[in-house]
Amino acid sequence: MAIRQILRRSLSNERKSAEVPKGHLVVYVGESEKKRFVIPLSYLNHPLFQDLLSRAEEEFGFHHPMGGLTIPCSEDLFVDLTSHLSTT
Repeated sequence: MAIRQILRRSLSNERKSAEVPKGHLVVYVGESEKKRFVIPLSYLNHPLFQDLLSRAEEEFGFHHPMGGLTIPCSEDLFVDLTSHLSTT
């Protein structure tokens, strides 16, 4: 199954209280409407993902209105990035 399909299936607008598997975390992605993704913790160490985290820090500081980590980029960019990360 392609990573794009896995990420799209991990969206759970109607199941926001669903448990997160061990070794994963929830991030909210989007410029206006935020979508929920469950990603592996290993992504946090990748320089490309750390760039996104820096952008999130600049925009939100330590206040994340969704209650989880909020990434201020388009959903398509995020899916492309995580697709790249899954192959490295």
